[in-house]
Amino acid sequence: MRLRYPSPMRLLIVEDDEVLADSLVRAMRAAGYATDHAGDGELALALLRDGGFDLAILDLGLPRLDGLEVLRRLRGLRLPTPVILLTARDRVEDRVRGLDLGADDYLTKPFSLAELEARARALLRRGQGGQPLLCCGDLSYDTTVRQAFVSGQPLELSSRELSVLETMLLRQGKAVSKEALIESLCTYGEEMTPNAIEVYVHRLRRKLEPAGVGIRTLRGLGYLMDNAPDAP
Repeated sequence: MRLRYPSPMRLLIVEDDEVLADSLVRAMRAAGYATDHAGDGELALALLRDGGFDLAILDLGLPRLDGLEVLRRLRGLRLPTPVILLTARDRVEDRVRGLDLGADDYLTKPFSLAELEARARALLRRGQGGQPLLCCGDLSYDTTVRQAFVSGQPLELSSRELSVLETMLLRQGKAVSKEALIESLCTYGEEMTPNAIEVYVHRLRRKLEPAGVGIRTLRGLGYLMDNAPDAP
């Protein structure tokens, strides 16, 4: 099965309330997303301008640069990153202005983490072309709920094993470098060694064997996922 999805899922939380930001980052990382944080509008715009994010969760009341101004400049640069606005402003005019400036969705504070995660999944799925199920042999992966299955039965994976699996499936049939896997696992400023990647790939290999799925090591190139579990 050939897939066109180019990258793992990376999120940027833009929120100046440290307690709320910490909760959001923890929740999204626990859901398996590589999640970074910016505490002001100028830093957020700089990070988004550099690219690489699949979704931004953007508060309106930010220091240095208001959330709506971040959104306006983002769209002025013709950057298509999906944006969910977080706002304590419950006036209809504020929500309409945000949507008119190019926001894809919004939530009014206070909100539930479960609803935020559901809306994030919906936007990410839309960005992938609306195809929620990825398959390889007897392995299937539901991008909506981020759950892997072997012959219809749930496969227990750690959050980092899940991120490796997602990256491999999104680039199925192509070599995936260790650097790409490190990018899928690490957040902004975090470091990971290639040896750690080897450990996660080894663990994932063992769990995928019953599904008839192999991860081959390609010297100098990285790893390749296919239906050949016995391949070296």
